[in-house]
Amino acid sequence: MRASGRVVGLILLGAAVAIGLIGSIWLITNVQSDDLETTGAIFGAALLAIVFVLPLGGAGIFLLIKGRQEAAELVDVDRQRKLLGVIGTRGQVSISDVVLELNSTRDQVQNDLHALVSRGLFSGYVDWGKGILYSVEASQLQGRTTCPNCGGQLELGGKGLVKCPYCGSEIFLAA
Repeated sequence: MRASGRVVGLILLGAAVAIGLIGSIWLITNVQSDDLETTGAIFGAALLAIVFVLPLGGAGIFLLIKGRQEAAELVDVDRQRKLLGVIGTRGQVSISDVVLELNSTRDQVQNDLHALVSRGLFSGYVDWGKGILYSVEASQLQGRTTCPNCGGQLELGGKGLVKCPYCGSEIFLAA
């Protein structure tokens, strides 16, 4: 059901084109056979466009655009889900391995990790210098004052984030 918005959008666009073509052909053939005057055909074409073609076409374009946006968002969600799975199953994984497995970039992995932390889905720490992600239960990190990597004194780095000023590790705390 992932592409349902795009599919419905394409169907509506196709219906708008089909109705427009069929209506236009019908109007033209009636004008040519003298069953309909030109002014009536113009009025009929305007009515056909306003009542059927434009609403169907507009709705189709809207759904097509919205479906593409949703598909792009789903790609991000799938990548984040895979990142959680990789970290969760291994407990410790190098960033380069994650980048290769997800066919991503280091910056994208960092952005995805921060997005997961902001949603409360990941707690652990990252040693950006060594390039290693660690999945640690939040209960092990809550109230911790020393870095699990180097033992240095930790500093608050933001909501749900504690940074080690010595080794650069970032410790993410789930809310």
